[in-house]
Amino acid sequence: MFGFGWIGTIIVFLVLYIFAGIKVVNEYERGVRFTLGKYKGIIDPGLRVVFPIIQSWRRVDIRVKAVDVPDQDCMTKDNVSVNVNAVLYYQVSGAEKAILKVEHYGYAVSQLAQTTMRDVVGEATLDKLLAERDAISKRIKQIVDKATDPWGIKIESVELKHIELPQDMKRTMAKEAEAEREKRAVIIKAQGEVLAATNMAKAAKMLSGSKGALHLRTLQTLNDLSSDQSNTIIFATPIEVLDAFKGMARKK
Repeated sequence: MFGFGWIGTIIVFLVLYIFAGIKVVNEYERGVRFTLGKYKGIIDPGLRVVFPIIQSWRRVDIRVKAVDVPDQDCMTKDNVSVNVNAVLYYQVSGAEKAILKVEHYGYAVSQLAQTTMRDVVGEATLDKLLAERDAISKRIKQIVDKATDPWGIKIESVELKHIELPQDMKRTMAKEAEAEREKRAVIIKAQGEVLAATNMAKAAKMLSGSKGALHLRTLQTLNDLSSDQSNTIIFATPIEVLDAFKGMARKK
């Protein structure tokens, strides 16, 4: 009885010990196993056993994560102060590196993205920053991705969300845009007047080249005006008619 009691106790202890070490690793996770403090490999998804006291492990989520890069006060190459924020997407490609090579890899990625964004924005002028946002984003991604590669981190993309300009700069740009619109309106109006004058010159040439064409055009205009009784008609006598009257007077 005494011997059986000890054996039973040991069996119960072993069962409880094994059950305490049973872990479930989800499909989107990986485990980093340590034995007596030393790295011993990756724990794949499924039902796994980690022996308590002797072994420990760290759970790592390998799904793509979005990091909001907070507003950064940046100075462009042409000395314009802007406020820029962005969003960064990254994924853990090497779970063991993310645990062994860097502490709090999520925080480290966020801090690196902030400093890199300030540096890249400082290399560009304001016009380039506004016109080539995609190129600036790709540049930030390349730098951060290269720096985080030893950490087992893969940068999927970086997107600049908002670029806030100073109020005086906004007013200046609004005035420039308004001046540009006025310039285009004047050019279009001038082009229209040139086209109208050209067409009128062609029409005058055609009318003057055909005998009686001017009289027909005058009669057509009078006919159009007579259709509306509210119009006051001013009859303009063509010069040809006056010349005809003068000729008749000379004959008399």
